Amino acid sequence: MSTTKTRSSLWQVMQREWRILTSRPLYLFCMVIAPLFCYVFFTTLMDEGLPQNLPAGIVDLDDTALSRRVARNLDAMPQTEVIAHYANVSEARRAVQRGEIYGFFLLPEGLSAEAQTQKQPTVSFYTNYSYLIAGSLLFRDMKMLGELTSGAASRSVLYAKGASEDEAMAYLRPIVIDTHALGNPWLNYSIYLSNILLPAVLCLLIMMVTVAGIGMEIKGGTAKAWLEASNGSIATALTGKLLPQTAVFMLMGILYNVYLYGYLGFPCQSGIVPMLLATLCLILASQALGIVMIAIFPTLRLGLSLASLWGVISISISGFSFPVMAMPGAIQALSILFPLRHYFLIYVDEALHGYGFAYSWPHYVALLLFLLLPLLILGRLKTALLHYRYTP
Repeated sequence: MSTTKTRSSLWQVMQREWRILTSRPLYLFCMVIAPLFCYVFFTTLMDEGLPQNLPAGIVDLDDTALSRRVARNLDAMPQTEVIAHYANVSEARRAVQRGEIYGFFLLPEGLSAEAQTQKQPTVSFYTNYSYLIAGSLLFRDMKMLGELTSGAASRSVLYAKGASEDEAMAYLRPIVIDTHALGNPWLNYSIYLSNILLPAVLCLLIMMVTVAGIGMEIKGGTAKAWLEASNGSIATALTGKLLPQTAVFMLMGILYNVYLYGYLGFPCQSGIVPMLLATLCLILASQALGIVMIAIFPTLRLGLSLASLWGVISISISGFSFPVMAMPGAIQALSILFPLRHYFLIYVDEALHGYGFAYSWPHYVALLLFLLLPLLILGRLKTALLHYRYTP
């Protein structure tokens, strides 16, 4: 086929695909409305960075000036709000079970007297780890409060023995720890989560739309007409069908990058251009996987099931919620089969650390290698387009 004829066929297929995209509201929803909704939903859900004023309770069995000061200090912590005082542990436990509070702090009877006589009183705190984030934040605040309370009691004893401020602090904190949170010094959960959740949603939608676009050609019996428009070339047919989708998805990718790094001001040490390049590579890799999925399972139902399963697993196996290096060896090896994993590593190298292309180029190459996968199954896909009979 001559170059001119190939270009003409490609243009015809692209025009045909634009008509399909603009005539079916499903595509508008999956390619534009759903991504926009997820962008706004996830970023506004965590717009405060960290959850604030998580409800907690106090069980004060001591009822002294010291115990009341401890309760006020807990309520003053940014992630904790003391909403109730309970008479005993049983009442507080039932409140946790009913979901009214995420945890409670127990101040035992005789706390103040034992602290003054150096009898090492014990304070206890209980957090509900059924809610991981809420339980973790409350645990951190309550543990810190317990340490501060212990330190305050010890400092009072040292002062009573005639120690100076410097001597008391040197005894209580012989080593001062200077901590620095790299990449996300604000400890902002939106920065931690949104930078991967947004491309993960886009990746999932790309695979599903790619599978659906080809699968509906098979289901609707229009696959032969699609191939005829490309003069029988499966490569031209796929390129012409996916290029309009690529353009739309790239616009959505540019939008979330500008939204995150421009409007919201999330850290992007290397500038936005490398992340736009990574987004384009992610889109192309996701489309390539979609082609492979519908070629393996030329039934629309099975193809969409595989695409949705692969997209959901990508979120877990990418490594942003649980480190891949801590996963079993077989899972670590399989993680390279998920485009989102490589995108996440590019994001860490480029946006967070600002290392530059010299460190992240293998992951760009890995994403581009996904484009070779459809070449392995083009013959099977063409056979399915020509001869496969859809059975509901």
